[in-house]
Amino acid sequence: MSAWPLPESFAGRSGTVRWNRLGDPGGRPLVLLHGTPFSSYVWRAVARSLARGHQVFVWDMPGYGLSEKAAGQDVSLAAQGRVFAELLDHWGLERPLVAAHDFGGAVALRAHLLHDARYAALALVDPVALAPWGSPFFRLVRENAEVFGQLPEALHRALVREYVGSTGGPGLHPAVLDRLVEPWLGETGRPAFYRQIAQADQRYTDEVQDRYAGIEVPTLVCWGEDDAWIPVAKGRELAGLVPGARWEPIARAGHLVQEDAPAELTAALLDFFGRVP
Repeated sequence: MSAWPLPESFAGRSGTVRWNRLGDPGGRPLVLLHGTPFSSYVWRAVARSLARGHQVFVWDMPGYGLSEKAAGQDVSLAAQGRVFAELLDHWGLERPLVAAHDFGGAVALRAHLLHDARYAALALVDPVALAPWGSPFFRLVRENAEVFGQLPEALHRALVREYVGSTGGPGLHPAVLDRLVEPWLGETGRPAFYRQIAQADQRYTDEVQDRYAGIEVPTLVCWGEDDAWIPVAKGRELAGLVPGARWEPIARAGHLVQEDAPAELTAALLDFFGRVP
């Protein structure tokens, strides 16, 4: 865990959030949001590159990574959207640049459309944004979370490992895969894994999907062309719904673009954010 420390904390309504700030404190603020079942660790290479010219904020959502995991915790998209809006206030950021991946895309969209979070620009990377979403495996686990939660630790570890490794693209380095699986193990991590899946309800994107046409901030939609979790066609559809959105497919990358093509993703983000006044 020490390879990606999050030394700061924020007491949010859904539990303690761990976070960090990289780069020059005087640089233009840029916030990164991770997806599920991941953490800010997936942004590490991109974040360090972006920090050369920006003040980069990274955080683990409640129930994920190094942040608090607890029984009865609300880790739904609704809760995460509220927490993100509160976190922006805590950081004192009025109009940051925002880049959000997967589930984090829905969190950023909800915070903006429902909780008045203001952005200078928004980059969405393979986001959960349009119905229907959720792989057959994801839906199976969600509908039977209590049953899966009783798996022996060894079988649970194998399940999470296979799931995280199924994102498409060239595949994850074994050490990276181990690091992504680690937070979901043990007496705290295992129930947290099934808790976040059980609370992943499509209604939270249904509530905002009709509002995408009203988004006025500059928007970039990036997508790994080999995404095995959300088809690239969903990316094109989303880009067509947001007025003036820029569409950026990334070749030879799966759902975890940050791992599969960090240089290409960083270049796309720098080019996009560099054009924002």
